[in-house]
Amino acid sequence: MASTWANSLGVALMGAEAPARATDWARAAERAGLGSLWVVEDYFYPGAYTLAGAVAAVTERITIGLGVVNPFTRHPAVLAMETAALAEMAPGRIVLGLGSSNRRWIEEQMGIPFRTPLADLRECVTILRRLLAGERLGFHGERFHLEDVQLERASGEDVPLVLGVKGPRALALADEVADGVLCSVLASPAHVRRVRATARRPAFVVAAYVPVLVDEDVDRARRRMRSLLARYLGVLHGQSILADAGLGADRTAEFREALLRGDDASRLVSDEMVDAFAVSGPAEECRQRLARFAEAGLDALVAVVPEAGDLEGQIARIGAELAPAWRAMRCR
Repeated sequence: MASTWANSLGVALMGAEAPARATDWARAAERAGLGSLWVVEDYFYPGAYTLAGAVAAVTERITIGLGVVNPFTRHPAVLAMETAALAEMAPGRIVLGLGSSNRRWIEEQMGIPFRTPLADLRECVTILRRLLAGERLGFHGERFHLEDVQLERASGEDVPLVLGVKGPRALALADEVADGVLCSVLASPAHVRRVRATARRPAFVVAAYVPVLVDEDVDRARRRMRSLLARYLGVLHGQSILADAGLGADRTAEFREALLRGDDASRLVSDEMVDAFAVSGPAEECRQRLARFAEAGLDALVAVVPEAGDLEGQIARIGAELAPAWRAMRCR
């Protein structure tokens, strides 16, 4: 796990424009000296493996993270096939993020059983590690069954696995079977501290998606942040990640209701919420906000730039104005 991605700033590639722009964004991230770029797979947006393959082909040094994919829409053997191919395309540069997704996408919308997500995730990690190591595998679990399966090509490379999880039981699983945790958007410093407290191994990496926007105009930066934060406050309503920041379900119910109606609840996002979850404003103010995450024990911060921002321009600014400060914070 001794890799620059694990103590650096990265950037998330996401949204409807990703297929057309991903290679440009990836080149920009490498030019900017960022440690990683992460391909976000929300359903039903562009697929992560296709985009990861494209950015692997046009970069040479930057780490490429998949954050996160799940064992329901892709069988663990298929995940192993795809990951092994990426690891050959970009040796030493792939990090695989796994999560259990959510019941709405998996069961309600796609009709795939979603009864024991954490147990299924555990089985998936076991299968992946053994197949990626080149093993011929017979596996008979509660969810997944394989008989005499072996990858045609397995490099044997130890691809780091991080789990995209939040709750106490899931974090305990990550500490047991994974190399780290990739925290969701809206991971406050308080949430990072809770995640860090669950890790019993020194090499365990805590990474997080954090909304970032460098802009000299403080008010404009806050305005651009609000729509992104409103959406995720609705998506994560009632979950422990928000409680860590002092936002109980009573504070986020309006966001969930607006999300279900298809309304933009940006007007409900207070300055306090922006300050709790985002890094925004002039570069010096952003560096001060980064320091709170570093002090909480965050290793790798993955910038999520709001759609209203110019992603290539923001990548350049993050690399020039924030990344050196983060490296200094992490080396203290």
